[in-house]
Amino acid sequence: MLRADMKMTHRIFAVLALFAITVGSALAEAPKLSFDGAVAEVYKKASGDDLYIYRFDPEGHDPAADQRPAVVFFFGGGWNGGTPSQFEPHSRYLASRGIVAFVADYRVKSRQKVDPNSCVEDGKSAVRWIRENAKRLGIDPAKVMAGGGSAGGHVAAATGMCEGFEAEGEDTSISSKPVALLLFNPVYDNGEKGYGYARIKQWYPGISPAHNISKDDPPAIVFLGSEDPLIPVSTAEKFRDDMQAVGVESELHVYDGQPHGFFNRGKAGDCFSDTLVKVDAFLVGLGYLSGEVDRDKIAELAKAPARGKKKK
Repeated sequence: MLRADMKMTHRIFAVLALFAITVGSALAEAPKLSFDGAVAEVYKKASGDDLYIYRFDPEGHDPAADQRPAVVFFFGGGWNGGTPSQFEPHSRYLASRGIVAFVADYRVKSRQKVDPNSCVEDGKSAVRWIRENAKRLGIDPAKVMAGGGSAGGHVAAATGMCEGFEAEGEDTSISSKPVALLLFNPVYDNGEKGYGYARIKQWYPGISPAHNISKDDPPAIVFLGSEDPLIPVSTAEKFRDDMQAVGVESELHVYDGQPHGFFNRGKAGDCFSDTLVKVDAFLVGLGYLSGEVDRDKIAELAKAPARGKKKK
């Protein structure tokens, strides 16, 4: 009985959180943000809006001489709203470890009145934009990764696993496919028994990462709370097993008793720090990082307030 009550409580909080994000985002247009030390550029113009990508460079980064790995993160919010500031601390950490890190805005229902297919299109545009500008930014175009949480995890996974959804007019000879995926409670099964089917059924199954697993997919690390009301543990286990069955590296880390969004900075239990430690180890294993995890930096970021501000 107690476990059932806990599941119901987590479900209610998850629905309320998604509702709050959606309502809050609907009250204003997407602003240009200002992150201390980050560089903002427009990576795409769509639906009448400038879509910004925010770059966090490693200390001492020299674009003229360096060729570093890169990662771009996509925020969660049910394809309805959300803010790039969600993955600011993750980006700051990976930049401190030598990766050029980005957080990208993308179109959502509350601001641009779009459907999830446009979210995926923008995710692919962001990955492609990084590759197009790799030489200027000191990035190795063969080492561009993607990550995200919830619906942003879907966007990231779809860039790596779903064919099509490319923006008209872009140079598709430049790949929009990342080489690794960092996924935080991603809604990557969009089938009838998964998440969001009513929203994406027009593009199903092509838009559902879990239904497009193939041997050329990027390796993935996935984080999930055992009490997530949107993604059952069985869904995550099947995704991991299906990836491994075709020879693709896939890690799954389930956090006992945790709900949706548990990985964000400031949540009880500080799973934020533990997930970053595991991300670091995963990237070391892939050869995109070297050396030891910087636990002091993670502890510093775990205590820091969000820095994203509207730019006036």
